[in-house]
Amino acid sequence: MYALSTCWNSSRHTDGRAMLREIRELGFDHAELSHGIRISLLPGVFEAVDAGEIKISSLHNFCPLPIGVTHAAPNIFQFTSPDPRERESAYRYSLKTLETAVRARAGIVVLHCGSIDMKEYTDRLLALLEAGLKGTPKYEKLCLEAAEKQEQKKERYVQLAHDGVMRLVEQAASRGLKLGIENRERIEEVPPESDLSFFLKEFSPTTVGYWHDTGHAQIKENLGFINHAMHLESMADRLLGFHVHDVQLPGRDHCPPGTGMIDFKALKPWVKPEHIKVLELSPHVPVEDVQKGFTHLKSVWGDL
Repeated sequence: MYALSTCWNSSRHTDGRAMLREIRELGFDHAELSHGIRISLLPGVFEAVDAGEIKISSLHNFCPLPIGVTHAAPNIFQFTSPDPRERESAYRYSLKTLETAVRARAGIVVLHCGSIDMKEYTDRLLALLEAGLKGTPKYEKLCLEAAEKQEQKKERYVQLAHDGVMRLVEQAASRGLKLGIENRERIEEVPPESDLSFFLKEFSPTTVGYWHDTGHAQIKENLGFINHAMHLESMADRLLGFHVHDVQLPGRDHCPPGTGMIDFKALKPWVKPEHIKVLELSPHVPVEDVQKGFTHLKSVWGDL
């Protein structure tokens, strides 16, 4: 199943039905409701779903946007916050996402789990990478420092993330939903790739699985922290689906497939018909490039 995320077009629509019709007219039978969906778009979304015009593959937390938030903000409330009020807000708005998923007849909710309170390294490394300094002593020293800080500080935040997801598991299961834990592009976010398998083992695969973001994994590979294809292979037994987008050096993501550096052919062995493949493209991508990217992806992965 292929789908197109509404992150591509939600910002320019005031009617959810028209938003989904635009996606349907591009040849997609399914759409993902992303984290930029304003509550005012939902009546039209439900109308389109009820009329059978399109199906909703998945939702990306938080959906709809929390009250008072007018732009996509998937990390505005974090399960890892030291403030229990923020953690409660993360839980409460995640429940709203689950309720919306049921109403939209979707089966999966994609989650960000939070971040570590540590110095910011990702942007600094990307700047060095863009300057052609990867492999230099300065770059390697910063990579080592980032990895050491992450390792020193991660335990508390991974535990908070675990606790936050655990609170949602029963709620998701009772609604017949699955939770997809998404890999992240930033070193400061959790769970780190080295912890993902252990993190997921704490949860039943009937309710919690892995959601692979191709752009995020490629950025981590560009930075030197993982091998993209090997990481995907290691997570294949818990894989629910994909956010699919390409990356242009050093870290410009959400580009159409085939316009960047990702070797989609190398990922193909772990792409199965039961996986949801969601194109997650920048709002700046023109319509014709959405179509070209979709065509390119299907030429590599097949019309699964």
